Amino acid sequence: MTDAAPDLLEIADGLYALPLADFTPARDARVKQLKGTDLAPAVRALKKPSLAAWVVNLFVRRDPGQVEQVLSVGAALREAQAGMSGAELRALTKQRRQLTAAITTQARGLAREEGVKVTEAVADQVEATLTAAMVSERCGAAVRSGLLVASLSTTGVDDVDVEAAVAVAAAIGFTATPRAAEAAPAPPRLSVVPDPDRDEKARAAAQEALDDAEAEVGEALTARDEAAADVEQLRARQLQIEAEIDELKRRIAVLEDTYDEVDDELGDAESVRDEAQASLDEATVARDEARATLEAIN
Repeated sequence: MTDAAPDLLEIADGLYALPLADFTPARDARVKQLKGTDLAPAVRALKKPSLAAWVVNLFVRRDPGQVEQVLSVGAALREAQAGMSGAELRALTKQRRQLTAAITTQARGLAREEGVKVTEAVADQVEATLTAAMVSERCGAAVRSGLLVASLSTTGVDDVDVEAAVAVAAAIGFTATPRAAEAAPAPPRLSVVPDPDRDEKARAAAQEALDDAEAEVGEALTARDEAAADVEQLRARQLQIEAEIDELKRRIAVLEDTYDEVDDELGDAESVRDEAQASLDEATVARDEARATLEAIN
């Protein structure tokens, strides 16, 4: 850990507590403040968290007590499962899933209060991260930091690159600063000063709005007329194609009739040819026999 690490963690702790949409502009503004210092490149390298990671970070800061309870339960379960039977392990896994599902629902509710919609796919990543925190001590430490940039997933057997899932490597062992939801600021009370030109300004604004509306109506009418012309052209082309199709169908019908007639005539011609061939064969045999008789007499 470098000498600047505590300062970097403090800066990261503040940035990753912000609404997701505010992270990048706030980070860039902080980089400008730190321009010329050793911290500037490190702050610039801080990654914007994924939506699932942001939801987990939000929950860690809003309800740290429940997060610690979950991590404690995870540690107890890891110790207990070594001597459990298969049935007991299955029951334990079911209880763990129920717990992480319930916490995921709470986390989605917090995100909703911040105006962020969490899809089922993102909720699955949140639940997988909470499950990883219960299964793995290092994953739990990463979740506790509130500095996640990516979701986590583990079966407890595979190795997880936890450092890649947090903003800075020193986040492992760091605890996020709890932060309550900020109340929406009350709208400022404005003193009303009479405006002597109020009616004239209102009239001018109304006239400008009317002019703009009439211009939009004119543009819409032009677009409608052009579209109507296109429709008429296409309708005429459609009718022409339909007429051509009907003519082709008529010609096909005529050709089919002609084909049937030719096919019948072809059958008759083949029969006549076969009969003529048979007669030729018989005449040839008779001729050969007569020739043989004549030769025998001579």
